Order: sequence, then C-alpha cells, then structure tokens
Amino acid sequence: MTRTSAQIRQDFIEFFRQRHAHHFVPSSPVVPHEDPTLLFTNAGMNQFKPYFLGLQKPRWPRAVNTQKCIRAGGKHNDLDDVGHDTYHHTFFEMLGNWSFGDYFKREAIAWAWELLTEVWGLDKTRLHATYFQGDEAEGLEPDLEARDLWASVTDIDPTHIHPGSKKDNFWEMGETGPCGPCSEIHIDLTEDKSGGTLVNAGDARVMEIWNLVFIQFNRGPDGKLSPLPARHVDTGMGFERVTALLQGKKSNYDTDVFAPIFAAIQAVTGAPAYGGRLEAKEQGIKGSKDQVEDPAVMRDVAYRVIADHARCLTFALTDGAVPDREGRGYVLRRILRRAVRYGWQYLETHEPFIYRLVPSIVETMGAAFPELRSNPQRVMDLIREEEDSFGRTLERGIELFEKAAALAREEHHGVIRGEDAFKLHDTYGFPIDLTEIMAAERGLRVDIGEYERLMEQARQRARAAGKLAETRFGQVPGEVIEHAGPTYDRPKYETDRLVATVTAAVRFEGDGTAKALAPGEALSPGDRAAIITDRTCFYAEQGGQIGDAGRIESPEIRFDIEDTARAGEAVLHLGTMVQGHISAGQTVGLVVDQRRTLTKKNHTATHVLNWALREVLGDHVQQKGSLVDQDKTRFDFSQPRPLTADELAAVERLVNERIAARLPVYDKYVPQQQALQIHGLRAVFGEKYP
Repeated sequence: MTRTSAQIRQDFIEFFRQRHAHHFVPSSPVVPHEDPTLLFTNAGMNQFKPYFLGLQKPRWPRAVNTQKCIRAGGKHNDLDDVGHDTYHHTFFEMLGNWSFGDYFKREAIAWAWELLTEVWGLDKTRLHATYFQGDEAEGLEPDLEARDLWASVTDIDPTHIHPGSKKDNFWEMGETGPCGPCSEIHIDLTEDKSGGTLVNAGDARVMEIWNLVFIQFNRGPDGKLSPLPARHVDTGMGFERVTALLQGKKSNYDTDVFAPIFAAIQAVTGAPAYGGRLEAKEQGIKGSKDQVEDPAVMRDVAYRVIADHARCLTFALTDGAVPDREGRGYVLRRILRRAVRYGWQYLETHEPFIYRLVPSIVETMGAAFPELRSNPQRVMDLIREEEDSFGRTLERGIELFEKAAALAREEHHGVIRGEDAFKLHDTYGFPIDLTEIMAAERGLRVDIGEYERLMEQARQRARAAGKLAETRFGQVPGEVIEHAGPTYDRPKYETDRLVATVTAAVRFEGDGTAKALAPGEALSPGDRAAIITDRTCFYAEQGGQIGDAGRIESPEIRFDIEDTARAGEAVLHLGTMVQGHISAGQTVGLVVDQRRTLTKKNHTATHVLNWALREVLGDHVQQKGSLVDQDKTRFDFSQPRPLTADELAAVERLVNERIAARLPVYDKYVPQQQALQIHGLRAVFGEKYP
C-alpha cells in the first residue's frame, strides 16, 4: 500500500519521537523575524543556531521536526530552476533530527538505516553512503569513524560506502564557527543498479536523500580547527523528494503533495489537465537548448511554477511577510509576478487567480502546519491585491516584450536589447530574471551587459542625488559632511548636556542654498545654519522620531537648535544664531530641551501600539513607518483591510491597560548578535542596526 505524504511526514516524526526519545519541535516561521541577516528560513537548523554557537543552552538533548523552508534569493536560490525540472522548489519541507551534545555518529547512522530500510522498506541494494575523505590542503583527516560505522552498524554493501570531497562531505556554518564532516545517503535509480560511480556526480539517476552532519569542530578566526566541547548531530531530508521516492514517482510534482493544487489550478483557470511533460532540454535531447517548446509542454511548466509559487506565497504571507519593493518582500513580489505571467501566457488566464489556490493549500497542509488556518482570507487579500497591481501593467509589458523579441530576431542576432529589458523593469515592473525566462522560451538572449550598464547609471543618479543631505532648511553639500567626519552620538542615551568641538558649519541662504564657512569665517546673529560637532547628546531624526531641539551655548554665544538630522555618520544641528559668533574648532556647550522627554514617551507608546496591533490582528502586521513628536505618534502598518470598530476598541484597550500599569521601561546597549537572541525582539529585514 502506497503511503500518503501525510503518512510519510508522520512516519519520520514518530520514528524519532517514539522509538528514540526525541522531542518534537514545531517548525519555525519561514520569515526569520529575529534574524535580519537572513531572507528566509532555508534549513532546518536555522532555529537551532544559538545552540550550535553556544549562545543558548539547548532545551532538549534530542529534537525532531519538519521545517518550512524557502530558497529564493540570496546564497540559496532555486527560483530560476522551478518548473523546468522535476525536483526544484522555492518552498519545501526539510525533515530533520538533532542531537545537542547527546548521541553522535553511531546512533545517527544506525537510526537512519533503520528508518529507510525497516520502516520504509527501501531496497538495501540500491542505497549508497558517503563519508568525508579528508583534505590535505586544509590538514583535515578523513572521517574513518563514519566509514567504519557504516560497515559495522548497518548491513549496507561495503562496496557502496564511498569517500567524498570537502565540497560534498564537509559542512560549515560560515567562514568561522561550528563545522564538521557529513555522511550522505544516496539511492541508485538506474534499472540495473549500476549507478555507484554516479554518486555525487550530479546525475539525477543517483539521488541524495539524506544528509547526516556531524558537528565536532570549531573554525577560529585564524582558520584553524579545534574540537568542540560538545558534539552535535544535524540531519536533513527533503520531504518532497523522499515522498516521490516512496510513492514510486519520477517527479516530486507527480505526488499527492501537488495533485490537489494542480486540480485547483485546472478548476479556477479551465486549462487542460496537468500532463507532467518536460522541456526537451530537461530530457537531454541534443540540439534542444534554443528550441521553442510545444505549447502543451509550456503549459505543464506553468502548472509546476504556479503550484510551487502559490505554496511559497501562502506560507510566507501566513508567517508575516508582505510583498514589497525591497528585501524579502521584493523576492515575494518577483515570485508572484513570475506565476502571474505563466498563467497569463500559457494558461490563458487574464484575471487574478492565484489567490483562489490558497484554500487548496490550507486544506492539504493545514493539519501539519495549523498556522495556515489562522487567517487564510488575509493571505488571499494580499495576493489578490498584488495580482491586480501587476495585471494593470502586464499586458502592456508583454506587448513591449513581443516587439523587443521581434526586433531581436530581425536585427540583433537573437539578442534582446538591454534598453528594452531596462524599460520592462523600470516602467512595467518586470524583474530581469522574468525577462530572461521569457527570452529563453523563444530561443533568445538578453544583453545583460547593456542592461547592467543602464541599471548602474540609474544607481549613480540616485547616489548623486543622495550626496546632498536634505534637511528642512535646505541641502547640505556632501563634501562638508565628509570633511567634518563622524559625530560620536552615544551620549544621547546618557545625558542631555555636554561639551563638544565644532567641526563644520554651513550657512543657509534665503533660497535654501547652503554655503560652507571658509577657514576663519564665523556665523553671525540671524544666520540660519547647520552645525556639526565631534560629539553630541542630541537625537537625530531616525526611526520615526523627530530630531531633538535645544541650544548651543557658551558665556558669549547662543545658537537655538530647532531640529537635528543625520547625514551619514555626521549629526547636523539645525537652527538660528541668536548671539555671538561660532566657527569651526570652537568649544561649545550642547543642551537638549524638554521636548525630548515628551517625545520619548510617545516613542514608547508607538512600540506598545505595534505590540497591541499584532495581538489583535495577527503577526502579519509589519511596521511601514511612523512619526513621533512631542504631541503625538502616528503609526503606519501593513493590513489588507480597514480595522473594524471592535478591533480598534480592542487595540485602544490594550494600549491604555499597558499605560495605566505604569510598567518600567528598560534600555540596554548590547552587541547586535546578543540583541538578536532576546526573546520576542522583532528585527526589520534590511534595516541597518549598529
């Protein structure tokens, strides 16, 4: 009897939970709110990094789970391959078991063999194992312990135990930190079981199904390895891949993981049913690289792309991500636009439809991931909004592409001009990878060099505009800021007055133009100016909070500060010269006025409001901006629909309860990595933190 995908997932979890005393740990979100350096959770070990790094004590000695993962953008990027072959996905599940200073190689190898051969009944004569062969250049010894354990604790054919290179059989978290050898399990799918020489050769006929990582070393800043005080095990098995294997399918997309989504696609689009066809180049047919594919084949490619991307979007948006113009939000926007385009061209669906696939995904995967059932309507609303937005420019963009493609065939030797690709990106929102895919489908290429040149020109124009520091008084030239050097502003957390040295000053003319003071020149009463000092206790406008007001003074001078702004690493004190004269090199006193105290209170209220909105509406709420001054706070956030009166009342009640409780407010300046380990801290991806 063929196992369902749900049974396979449960087999894995229960094998380690019941037979071998592992604690089941639910999947962490695919949006790693506590790690702003990571686009998406892309491996099962991500949530356990603090254990491996020694930053936290493990809560359990053994753990098992199935982790939601996305690999699209960044170092791990499978986006371009999705739909064209049988096994790449942007979203996938990673089955894994872990030991945190508990069992090690013997148990990991024995239990992996037990599950594969006794529980799942895989043919032992088709299984192969690898071990790390060592690396003389790095002074790494071969992992003979793993080799010998495979031979002694399992009944694998000894000729099926293979040495592997550092590239394939040595895992490292980064340039420094925990690392160790790994042992991979492969299955030979050739008809005559002759694929031993194809292990780790990149041949789909011999497929890796499980990777056992033995974390036993630490790589120091000098590159040298030292033994870890506690050794760990980290394993990973692709769920979609092993499901195809156990269900006897040649493609991940032929399993019951995707069948319900394909049925939903057919139902909402009216397209012919999915047929499982692959492009000629994926079947290894010679001379097919630039061949224009049959429409029926491209329809099946579209089915795979749309099904995969709909899963990815549903999970990412459920976990709090939103399509946006940058960061992970832009990756999701690219994914959605790619799916929309495939539906438009190959399923002939010109109305929003991807949002209608969400219920089928929730239905099939909601039992394993209950969070999908929390608010599917919000996910559907977000996707529908994006589909509507791209749909307004898609048709015109496709028209431009068709003209560019015709021109490429007629006049440019099959190459689409970079200026056309740039216009598609800049005017119609076509990511360059989408344009490249569309070109490849017609046997064309894109002049990426020209496209990149035009993109760099656009970036240079943006940088040139950014060299002028914009303030409410006018523009401050970048050379003045560079000459002044950085302002040390840590005292803003500690005091409201200090002594500093003026490093530069700029006088604003009536039309807003700025003039830097010449050597020996000084500001005079009535001058509107920006003054930069070597240190300051003033808070420059940042994070939605307005800049401080106050004064610069000494017995003979007074400069009233109306606003404080940041320009690079310099802090600009903006105001009017009231008494005396100020020039570069002068020692002065800085005093912050009481506006700061009121503003701080409203800034704290903003964080309370952010928390209350998430409590009432859900974790999808993302801060998009704020304005905090001495009188009020304004908070901008992502939400697909207006709040109801009851929701507004609930948010207001929560905020007022916290204010009435007169809770203490703590602040502490800590290194970024330490801050990211604080439970409940939310970091904004792409935001630069000190």
